[in-house]
Amino acid sequence: MKSKFLDVVGISAAVLCMIHCIIFPLLLIIPLGISHNPYIDLAFLSIGAIVVFRVTRKISNFWLKFLFWISVTLIFISVLTDLLFEVHLPLIYIGAVGLITGHIINFKHHKH
Repeated sequence: MKSKFLDVVGISAAVLCMIHCIIFPLLLIIPLGISHNPYIDLAFLSIGAIVVFRVTRKISNFWLKFLFWISVTLIFISVLTDLLFEVHLPLIYIGAVGLITGHIINFKHHKH
């Protein structure tokens, strides 16, 4: 799998995660009978971690690797806190923005 393709997958997953994190709380206000499922967040985290692992193996820029892994760590802390204590931390938003930013930077550095 090419790193460029992984960046597209990473950007897509992070954007979908961000949309899920923003829209879902608004849907909870409407009495539709739905509830939050932290395992969806865990699925996004798993996809993101796999993509970041594969992308960071191929890049040499320390700061970009750091951005990727600190973003995944922030999302992990947020998801773990939600699973264990049912507390929603805003770290997931910061992590998603970090992943989107990192993938865009990495995508732009590819030779076309």
